Amino acid sequence: MIEFSYPWVFVLLVLPFFVYWLFPVYKEKKASIQVPYFSRLVDVTGEAPQSGAVVINRYNFQRLLVGLAWCCLVVSMAKPEIVGEPVIQKKSGRDLMIAVDLSGSMSVEDFSTADDVVVDRLVAVKQVLSDFVQGRGGDRLGLILFGDAPYLQAPFTDDLTTWLSLLNEAEIGMAGQSTAFGDAIGLSISVFENSLSENLSDNQSESLSKNKSKNRVLIVLTDGNDTASKVPPIDAAKVAASYNIKIYTIAIGDPEAVGEEKVDIKVLNEIANVSGGKSFTALNREELQQVYQEIDNLEPELFESRSFRPRTSAHHYPIMLFFLCYVISLLVVSLRIRSKVNVKQVK
Repeated sequence: MIEFSYPWVFVLLVLPFFVYWLFPVYKEKKASIQVPYFSRLVDVTGEAPQSGAVVINRYNFQRLLVGLAWCCLVVSMAKPEIVGEPVIQKKSGRDLMIAVDLSGSMSVEDFSTADDVVVDRLVAVKQVLSDFVQGRGGDRLGLILFGDAPYLQAPFTDDLTTWLSLLNEAEIGMAGQSTAFGDAIGLSISVFENSLSENLSDNQSESLSKNKSKNRVLIVLTDGNDTASKVPPIDAAKVAASYNIKIYTIAIGDPEAVGEEKVDIKVLNEIANVSGGKSFTALNREELQQVYQEIDNLEPELFESRSFRPRTSAHHYPIMLFFLCYVISLLVVSLRIRSKVNVKQVK
């Protein structure tokens, strides 16, 4: 199928006819030959001198070539495009919201890396998530940072490099010193609901809403010691469960710590149980591998569908035909000149 980007250009096809009808024939002045005794020659012949012009008429073949060349130029200016069959692109994966605690308690250095280097809890979080992102090709990740209040740092995106850069820019205390764990769960619910309606059409949203329980996952990395939420974390987890959102909690830090540095494993386990998720600890790398496996077992979901028809510009084809007409016309003129020369030589 062929479509034209600028179909209005075809009005130029009638332009040669207007030029032919409205404008006079082009006249060119040429030097005449001076004849001696011109007046006597006129008297002898009885012919009176008069002005005149010779109109050169084209052959029908030449008219056809000129007309075809003009049509080729107009068609090329209209920019013809070859439109292919509809192509539907579907992106499937999992929508995973990651919530990271940036409260003051995350500055406690009680996490040992694989090299036995003691680092603070936020550094541990970044290491855990860096490993986690490596196997998330095709998935969409969102990022929520929370302290005194939760903030959406990155909406759902499949640009994992940018997502990881935003995570690495996070610093302890940039969202406040307290821990609004429950409010972070509430914000994630809102993001999940808005994302479904923004990325899919009404019909797709309606058809996929039945299956959205398969892939709505919130992963929270925190010490679990909530100090600033308006809604308690467990109550927020119950609301998340009503929206079919599973919460996977990952405890960061030493469970044996006391005071404000204490990791509230009991709350994290309760949140995971209420929402149908699971609870893990970052101190155990084998358990972290179970987190990755649990996510991989989730059925991928359609999160974006686009339909388009590929277009290939074909404006160069009429240009090539125009060039061919030009070459043919030059060839015809050259043959005519040669034939006349040969005739004169024979005479």
